[in-house]
Amino acid sequence: MNIRKLKIGILDWYIIRKFIGTYAFAILLIVVILVVFDAVEKMDDFMELDAPLSKIAFSYYLNFVPYFINQFSGLITFISVIFFTSKMAYNTEIIAILSGGVSFGRVMWPYFISALFITLISLILNLFVIPGANQRRIDFESEYLKKGLKNNYEEHTYRQITPDTYIYIQGYNNIGKNADFMVLETYDSGQIVSSLAARNPSFDTKTRRWKAPKYIETVYDGDSAYLYKKQRLDTLINLSDNEIGKVENYIQTLNISRLRKFIDEQERKGSDMIAVFKVEEHNRYAYPMSTFILTLIGVSLSSRKVRGGTGLHIGIGITLCFSFILFMRFANEFAKNGVLNPGLAVWTPNLLFAVIAVYLYKKAPK
Repeated sequence: MNIRKLKIGILDWYIIRKFIGTYAFAILLIVVILVVFDAVEKMDDFMELDAPLSKIAFSYYLNFVPYFINQFSGLITFISVIFFTSKMAYNTEIIAILSGGVSFGRVMWPYFISALFITLISLILNLFVIPGANQRRIDFESEYLKKGLKNNYEEHTYRQITPDTYIYIQGYNNIGKNADFMVLETYDSGQIVSSLAARNPSFDTKTRRWKAPKYIETVYDGDSAYLYKKQRLDTLINLSDNEIGKVENYIQTLNISRLRKFIDEQERKGSDMIAVFKVEEHNRYAYPMSTFILTLIGVSLSSRKVRGGTGLHIGIGITLCFSFILFMRFANEFAKNGVLNPGLAVWTPNLLFAVIAVYLYKKAPK
């Protein structure tokens, strides 16, 4: 294609304004609805725990909005494209454009410019903005929502801290930095060789040392076990307090550079949750890139004038879009469970629907 033909003209600006305008309006509408319903649901907690209005607005909802914008971005992009393109087709605007000598491939140019803009915004949100917003939102929930702290820390935590060392923690309290019970187990060739158990241990977040007034050390020798009651536990453990909580929540608060460092650290520890962390890393790129695929599918479906009009286009489009989202969720779960390679699992839905998009594009009116 001639480069000069790719210059943005009047027709291109018309489609870009339609695309971005419809997308922005739909996102705004969704966000307003979500905020209203969420505020109604949490109003009792806000009032009972005396949450200041400024913190509700700026510490919670201001950080709540970017997350949900990104969550619904793909779906809203798809619906926006289908909505205004099918209207153009119904008003015979698409036919007029194609009859005027403009190729269907050239018509796609302003759509992809708009998709690129949305993709870049989504990438910036995913890689840098949302992780920090999630942390501020979680901090607010821990302080002012009854379920906030419970949602971030499990009653029973079992973590691998080296290839041969595991720790079990029961009833960790993030406020007091202490727990009800702790067990540290060491293995050799799959066989337990020693364990350390302590009640009411406390955790120093700066030194990562666990302390307790008393503890029991058990040494295993074949079929025999030897118990030693000891005083004043003070041991260094390579475990941060963030790893004690729900790690899947924690990694959502890390920007891309910190996430990569965390994954490297967990690989050195021999963690069995590496697949979960890598799924998160790949998703931060794969989901924004799906904007191009959904845009191509949307235009290809809705550029043809049909008897069912806009409603039929939207119905078919939403079915395809939800199929994509469902497939992506299934692939993520398979990867997290170790059935599939994380990178392959996360990117497969994009590759599969890219093939569908190309097929629909070839079938679209030319």
